[in-house]
Amino acid sequence: MAKNVGGSPFESTGLAALDQKLAMAKRCSHEGVMAGAKAAVVASVATAIPTIASARWLPWAKANLNHTAQALIISTVAGAAYFIVADKTILAAARRNSFNKPSTSDV
Repeated sequence: MAKNVGGSPFESTGLAALDQKLAMAKRCSHEGVMAGAKAAVVASVATAIPTIASARWLPWAKANLNHTAQALIISTVAGAAYFIVADKTILAAARRNSFNKPSTSDV
């Protein structure tokens, strides 16, 4: 069998390397989910307050924004915040982990 000629521990095909890659991917995705959920909560509150207030006090909004429209505005902002922050967090974690070389004691 050929030895790891590239010198990169990420290129090894052993079961331990595969488990390490899987654990790193799970950790990155979990960080993204948690950051996205936090951003969605903050965005929901930050959007709900002015949306509901304007629907009560502004004549145009009172006439044109029913409860469904208000919920759609708030949920759209929350969903966008979740996906944007989760994506940026996962990419940042992957970039950070791509520069970290794991120990080569296993290889």
